[in-house]
Amino acid sequence: MEMRNRINLQFRNRAPEEVTQLVLDNCHCDNGEIESLNDTFKKLKLLPWPLLSMINVDLRSLARLPNLNKLQKLELANNRISGGLEVLAEKCPNLTHLNPSGNKIKAFSALEALQNLKNLKNFDLFSCEITTLEDYRESIFELLQQITLLNGFDQEDNKAPDSGSEDDEDGDEDDEEEDETGPFEGYEEEEEEEEEEEDEDEAGSELGEGEEEVGLSYLMREEIQDEDDDDYVEEVEEEEGGGGKEEGEGE
Repeated sequence: MEMRNRINLQFRNRAPEEVTQLVLDNCHCDNGEIESLNDTFKKLKLLPWPLLSMINVDLRSLARLPNLNKLQKLELANNRISGGLEVLAEKCPNLTHLNPSGNKIKAFSALEALQNLKNLKNFDLFSCEITTLEDYRESIFELLQQITLLNGFDQEDNKAPDSGSEDDEDGDEDDEEEDETGPFEGYEEEEEEEEEEEDEDEAGSELGEGEEEVGLSYLMREEIQDEDDDDYVEEVEEEEGGGGKEEGEGE
């Protein structure tokens, strides 16, 4: 699906400034650039962080990223980005989580612009060519001194604390937000269509049963009528036969 169509689908019947979550994973963007996103997405968020997710959308440039001052978490994994990250400090200055894993980032120089993301704490670079360089972890922690986690581990190579309990809380909060905002646009329409199909199936099955009952009743009446006709014919024949004998005796 095209990126612009996915965006329209997610905020159908709502103004862009009312959109609170935007997940565009696996859609397609023309010419490798962001499209149909603009500065009107002021409330863009997804509990527990304001989030924009553009995973695997064939993205090559961030030049058209709109101003998203409240955005804290940006997912850019599995694209074709090789540089141009300086736009992030300008358009998304409050980022705390950034994940450009699986992109074409090859050199430390491509990451220098991220020094201006003063709030950046969690940075993921899985499956980028830069991770094959010698002592890349030490170099990145030295370059980006504000981060506390790189690929889920701190500078002392300690794994990030288990976030299972946090995930549970986040899940509860997500449920609460869904209760407030309602299910995904179009969800109720799909449910109504399914219910209509079920009603039609039930009506069809009831009609079939009724037809079967009518058919059985009709056949039973036909059999009874045939039996009555046979009895009548037998009586007539007997009467005619008896009349013939009486005439013979009279003669």
